[in-house]
Amino acid sequence: MTIKRHILAALMTVSAAVAVNAQETKEQFAERYSLLASRLGPGGVGIETLVRKWEEAYPDDLDMLSAKFMYYYSKSRSTEIVVREGSRYLGKEPVLALKDSLGRDVNYFEEPVFDDELFSAGQQAIERAAKLYPDRLDLRFNKSASLLDYEKGSPDMTLSYLQSLVEYNYTAHPSWTFNGGPVDNETFCALMQEYCYGMFKLATPNAYEAFRALSETMLAYNPDNPLFLDNIGSYYFVGKKDGKTALKWYNKVLKNHPDDITAITNCILLARRDKNVKLEKKYLPMLMRYGSETEQKQAEARLNSLK
Repeated sequence: MTIKRHILAALMTVSAAVAVNAQETKEQFAERYSLLASRLGPGGVGIETLVRKWEEAYPDDLDMLSAKFMYYYSKSRSTEIVVREGSRYLGKEPVLALKDSLGRDVNYFEEPVFDDELFSAGQQAIERAAKLYPDRLDLRFNKSASLLDYEKGSPDMTLSYLQSLVEYNYTAHPSWTFNGGPVDNETFCALMQEYCYGMFKLATPNAYEAFRALSETMLAYNPDNPLFLDNIGSYYFVGKKDGKTALKWYNKVLKNHPDDITAITNCILLARRDKNVKLEKKYLPMLMRYGSETEQKQAEARLNSLK
């Protein structure tokens, strides 16, 4: 009996060792996910099962949490075709343009729609990832991008989240990393500008207000940054159709940054919109000086045509 017990114990030990060795590593799970996602997309068949097993084995693994976020975000999102007035909707051109019986334009646009429960599950995954890996700025921006998509033309939650992120950045001074590299202030500003542009491109009243508010939040910590000064000018130029105020902001940029092409170009566009030849002739020489070779030639030709 003693010998049998020893043999049984040895067999149990071997079985346990085999079970441990049979469990996939984090890297193996990640490889399987990458293969499936590349073939079927992040919300493809079989990915939910894989992510669930991955989570059971490694509940705090960053790659797993990112995969879980992408799965639920992708599954929550679909699109529908809607009719909207205008030539653009949410920053996009129509997928189909027809005429009605009276000859009027009828534009059909693709609009994202979401399953709230699935979207929420994805948000929980990315929030857990950000909590476990607090210095990973890319995780915060993954959340921001999904929120901006979810809210469409009224990015209130996106704005609130990004403003809190800006405040945290400049008060707590975290050691951010983004896609494996360190994040300095220039990089942080450039990344925030991407979200400002995303809001501006939506071209709805609420999105323009969010664009202005986020730009102002960034200016509170970077008062002479031309990116966000230009943004305020563009808010008045495009969002409010207030050329006079827009011009003041663009000139504020050019006072300290005379080579800022965005400000110069928008001043010229503003002058043309208002048919103000005198104003246009003021800024064309600046474009001839600081613009690209093509811009310089075009500015010179335009200036000559105005004489």
